[in-house]
Amino acid sequence: MTDETAGSTQAEFPRAIGKVAARELANHGFTRYDQLTRVTAETLLEIHGVGPKAVAILSEELATRNLSFADTGSD
Repeated sequence: MTDETAGSTQAEFPRAIGKVAARELANHGFTRYDQLTRVTAETLLEIHGVGPKAVAILSEELATRNLSFADTGSD
């Protein structure tokens, strides 16, 4: 048996991102894809436990929903 979400967090993210990444995203308030549209991929990579693999998987999942991470703004 496998669950679609990681651990005890009630996130909609796939298990493929890893338990640590899922937990740390939830700890930072990210449990749904629509929340990820307000943050850049670079910002997610700054979260301990969230690496390039998790961000790539999340980016692909966002794309299947016609969503994307926030654009990187230059000041």
